[in-house]
Amino acid sequence: MKPEDRAVIKLRNVYKIYKIGENEVKALRGVSLDINQGEMVAILGPSGAGKSTLMNMVGCLDIPTKGDIYLFGKNIAHLHESDLATLRGKKIGFIFQQFNLIPYLTALENVTLPMLFQGKSRKERIKRGLELLKIVELENRANHKPNELSGGQQQRVAIARALANDPDIILADEPTGNLDTKTGSTIMDFLKDLNKRFKKTIVIVTHDPRIGNQCQRQIFIKDGQIVDAL
Repeated sequence: MKPEDRAVIKLRNVYKIYKIGENEVKALRGVSLDINQGEMVAILGPSGAGKSTLMNMVGCLDIPTKGDIYLFGKNIAHLHESDLATLRGKKIGFIFQQFNLIPYLTALENVTLPMLFQGKSRKERIKRGLELLKIVELENRANHKPNELSGGQQQRVAIARALANDPDIILADEPTGNLDTKTGSTIMDFLKDLNKRFKKTIVIVTHDPRIGNQCQRQIFIKDGQIVDAL
């Protein structure tokens, strides 16, 4: 089997049930899914379908109520929070709709922050941070703070930050949701380039079929269950 054909993410009969008072909300109901190394996959569905819950499972931000989740062959379903945090820091990069940049840090400082938590030296952080800003065509904005950048520029800084520790998987939650159509198209071009040039596995959560159509595969979820796949 070729390396690019291996499933790096496997979900097996995953349930996530939240208790609200005496009521139970089944956010995920028996989801099984494989995502292969180097794939660019969209998870689509209406609001409340379970898309973000599914991303939280894959991203080691939460564990399932029932079922198994394998990340690079390791079952993460019952790991402690400290172990999940370690796995997140090394293997997964996140891109959010709201950018989530720290307002009092420069673009370069925002990009290099994840490397600080992994114990990289200041010299290493700055070198890689500048390289990443060059990839997203923002090397000339390295010393600018978020409020000095446009929405599209902030999202490109967020993409560079997601790549800081050279993760194998990038999870993007509505990455174009706060951007106009033209800027959103630019962001998608960057993500597709990362997938093609650096062989990153990219999972995009979105409600927008135009985004889904740009991915290699589309997974449709409704009421916590996968209802279709293209």
